[in-house]
Amino acid sequence: MHTKAKKRAKRNRFLSYAAFVGPALLFFILIQIIPFFMGVYYSFTSWNGVSSVVEWVGLDNYIKIFTNDEKFFNSFMFTTKFMLAAVLISNIIGFGLALLLNAALKTKNILRTVFFIPNVIGGLLLGFIWQFIFVKGFASLGNLTGIGFFKQPWLGDETTAFWGIVIVFAWQISGYMMVIYVAALQGLDTSLLEAARMDGASSLDMLWKIIVPLILPAFTICFFLTISMAFKIFDLNISLTGGGPFNSTESVAINIYQEAFMNNRYGLGTAKSILFFLVVAIFTTCQVMFTKSKEVEA
Repeated sequence: MHTKAKKRAKRNRFLSYAAFVGPALLFFILIQIIPFFMGVYYSFTSWNGVSSVVEWVGLDNYIKIFTNDEKFFNSFMFTTKFMLAAVLISNIIGFGLALLLNAALKTKNILRTVFFIPNVIGGLLLGFIWQFIFVKGFASLGNLTGIGFFKQPWLGDETTAFWGIVIVFAWQISGYMMVIYVAALQGLDTSLLEAARMDGASSLDMLWKIIVPLILPAFTICFFLTISMAFKIFDLNISLTGGGPFNSTESVAINIYQEAFMNNRYGLGTAKSILFFLVVAIFTTCQVMFTKSKEVEA
């Protein structure tokens, strides 16, 4: 009887787990796992995305990418440079805002909401809003004030277009990073800071030697999120510049989209997406491993 009761309890426990985890696992398999492996299969074909005929070409797509696709590597270089600049700037701004709003300010709750609002605006809508600001707003300010900064062709030049996308991305995502950093700062043991202050530590010493080391898990999360978001940038890029001028700001996501859906080379586009997935996975894994190794315990 005791054995039967144990088996019954084990079965009930399994059914409970299945009831809660099963639906999520099923949809994850249907939406993520199966399409991923289908994509891997199509990357070895010359399918155009429409025809019922799927021709196996082996490694031809990958060979073409590495030997005869300079545009893809140019877009990859742009995306990498954008990622480095965007991750650095957005995390500096997010952490700076978190330090500011973690202080005893009467309006800190309102300011947190204000700084977070850009993150809830859709990327395409945000891009078109900033396109108007860059093209019309800055031009009007330049004519009124005579300041050269506003008179630049912000989306019409390779350099300024690059920094224009970085500015909009950082403006959108910094508030989200701020929320994560604020949560980490509020979880600090204030007794450590009070002890350091009594020992004569300056504010800068406490920041670099106590606060930053103790909230490194937050940096790990924020770096991971911003790196993956910056690598995958599509909506802001396509609404602000469309990859122009002369494809100088074309991200990898836009390149893959055009290859698969505009040029009807779905097999080649899928091969590019698989390579892109591997690069992003390796990069983010290395980042997480590195920052995790630097974390300390209070």
